[in-house]
Amino acid sequence: MASRLMAALAVVGAMAGQGAVAQGDGPSKWVDPYIGVDWGGNTFVGSTVPFGMVKLGPDMETFDGRKSGFGYSSYGRIEGFSHTHLSGAQGKYGNILLQPVVGPVKPGDLASARDGEQARVGYYRAHLQRYDVTAELTSSRRVGFHRYTFPKTDDAHLTVDVEHCLSRGSGKGWEDQHFVGGEVHVVSDHEVAGFGRYTGGWNRGGEYRVYFDLITDKKATAERTWTATTLTEAKNATVSTETPLGAVLDFSTRDGEVVQAKVGISYVSVDQARQNVQKEVPGWDFAAVQRATAAAWDKQLSVLKMGPATPDAQRRMLTTAIYHTMLMPVDRTGENPGWQSGEPYYDDYYATWDTFRSSGPWLTLVAPDRQRDLLRSLIDIYRHDGYMPDARSGNVNGRTQGGSNANVVVADAWVKGLAGIDYMTALQAMIHDAEVPPTDKQKEGRGGLQDYNSKGYVTLADERSGSRTMEYANDDFAIATVACGLGQKDVAAKYAARSKNFENLWDLSLKEEGFTGFLRPKNPDGTWGPPNTKVRGTWPDFFYEGDEWTYSLYAPHDVREIIRLAGGSQKFNDRLDWTFRRGHFDVTNEPGFLLPVLYDWSGRPDKSADIVQLLLEKYFTADRSGIPGNDDSGAMSSWLLFQSIGFYPVAGQDVYVFGTPALADVTLDVAPGKQLHIVSKGFDPSGEVHYIQSATLNGEPLNRAWFRHSEIVNGGTLELVMGTAPSDWGKTDPPPSMSDPGPGFCERVPRH
Repeated sequence: MASRLMAALAVVGAMAGQGAVAQGDGPSKWVDPYIGVDWGGNTFVGSTVPFGMVKLGPDMETFDGRKSGFGYSSYGRIEGFSHTHLSGAQGKYGNILLQPVVGPVKPGDLASARDGEQARVGYYRAHLQRYDVTAELTSSRRVGFHRYTFPKTDDAHLTVDVEHCLSRGSGKGWEDQHFVGGEVHVVSDHEVAGFGRYTGGWNRGGEYRVYFDLITDKKATAERTWTATTLTEAKNATVSTETPLGAVLDFSTRDGEVVQAKVGISYVSVDQARQNVQKEVPGWDFAAVQRATAAAWDKQLSVLKMGPATPDAQRRMLTTAIYHTMLMPVDRTGENPGWQSGEPYYDDYYATWDTFRSSGPWLTLVAPDRQRDLLRSLIDIYRHDGYMPDARSGNVNGRTQGGSNANVVVADAWVKGLAGIDYMTALQAMIHDAEVPPTDKQKEGRGGLQDYNSKGYVTLADERSGSRTMEYANDDFAIATVACGLGQKDVAAKYAARSKNFENLWDLSLKEEGFTGFLRPKNPDGTWGPPNTKVRGTWPDFFYEGDEWTYSLYAPHDVREIIRLAGGSQKFNDRLDWTFRRGHFDVTNEPGFLLPVLYDWSGRPDKSADIVQLLLEKYFTADRSGIPGNDDSGAMSSWLLFQSIGFYPVAGQDVYVFGTPALADVTLDVAPGKQLHIVSKGFDPSGEVHYIQSATLNGEPLNRAWFRHSEIVNGGTLELVMGTAPSDWGKTDPPPSMSDPGPGFCERVPRH
């Protein structure tokens, strides 16, 4: 296996043949779609537009037959090219699979090794060795455009597999995806249409349908369909069980002849799939479609401009990170099969639990109109489906990993003045989350809600009771924030009180590795359960994707109180030191995203700088393994972006806290015509000069290790003076916490 792996990797990225689409000169040229494909990053490789519905790319299996759960594999064989994918996650989609074939067509046995692979924004290319066919892909928002260069043969074919989907299982898998039926119709000698029905996947969702209309620029010499493994001359085929289903167009080709296909995708109907082709790609100019896709990305990627001294590898890494933050959720406005509405419709919030911490704040900062539309979509889903999703895919809510974190997304938008949102309805949705127990605890809402609201914590009667309690408290803080802003002080007071519930699971006497005070499970009768020391929990455990070292310090809305519970600033700092030095910190998972900068609340921003610099240097690279865990719809990439420019958001609050910059000079577009210029004087790319000595914002001294969104939303200049040793800068004025003395809670909430 090792020798085959090395041989396969040796050809990846090589050039093959003639006619490759030219690379443009915009920022999209710095995107490397291969960053994050290995070691669990699960990033998408293929063609899509920003937030595009169609994500056209290869679906692969390794040489030993293991199928990729997200589509791509750095080595192995290509099964074909499907039109729906996730990014940074797996377990869903892979629908409507095309594969060019030379020779006998054997449904279920069409995979080919490849060489000459290339990938960049809006373009994918590979040579299929089994068939001597070069495949090229590009796309628009709802149309996949295929270009296949065949050898001379009277036995060329283009196949479409409707049954295919990723993460197929035997029927017993908890998160298996299944094909449950569909139709294929040969419309003419250059058109095939139909749909597939699919269920399951990671979100354990109900049925979703993908309709397609495939049009070729070359007439077929014959057309066939298949069910099971039987090919027939029938022009129509229908199955209603998990049975293979597909169609074949046969061709005779000259050497080097190109056959092109446009595939419109719709979640509503075949007619709409056909209209999508007519509207978005009316002609056959492959290069023009690719240029338009790259231009759309150039516009989005230009929001961050790095100084000329930025190393190429870092420029690739960070530009690709922006690209990753704009792959999901997916804009399906006009493609909602559930209801008609004048509101935007987005799907594949996969998952808000991952993205609310930094991806949402990133879009609010650099793409506020997009974030506004995402919020409007969440609120409209509540209107029609009953809950804002904590995750959603295939037009179905599910699964809820922690809290009702769309609450934090709403609060983040409110405190940052995002306009054009129905905040009154949003508040109703938030209160619904906090008061109405869901029928399916893993699908939506808050599991264990009755205990949480009556006892002040989730008990061991429900799974994930520790992480849920901590997240619900932060979600309640978000409700209180929006209620304050809307003038509903009684509602605000109720949820502000509940936001303190995280204290109810703190056992001040519990000792672990020399430190006192940790979260501990409670039984339904209120007695303490055994301490939970599991390193990384999952669905049935006390902590979800984290442990007691991470979640015991998780109260973003009241870090001051966490410091008090931990024994004061010095003991808090010592505990953080121990957490990072002894391997208790998990950089691969979102619950710990804020942990590296918590030192800012305890008077040691220099320690935040140490940890951030170490994490950036050790775990993020411009390589295929350059993302340390699932990118999760760009969540990991947004963490990298914020930390690289030098500060990080506290989601649901109008606050950013400092770490250390990884760039000497960077400019952010924060609004039309408004830019934030960040200059780090004395910066050294070696990482040795990573302590902030002083700061100014628009020429005025900034002596605190944090600032508010309102201070940068209109642009300006943030100037940091860097040094090789810690200074006294930022030690005396910590970021805000709910338990701070002074004005009442509502008096501190921004009003817009």
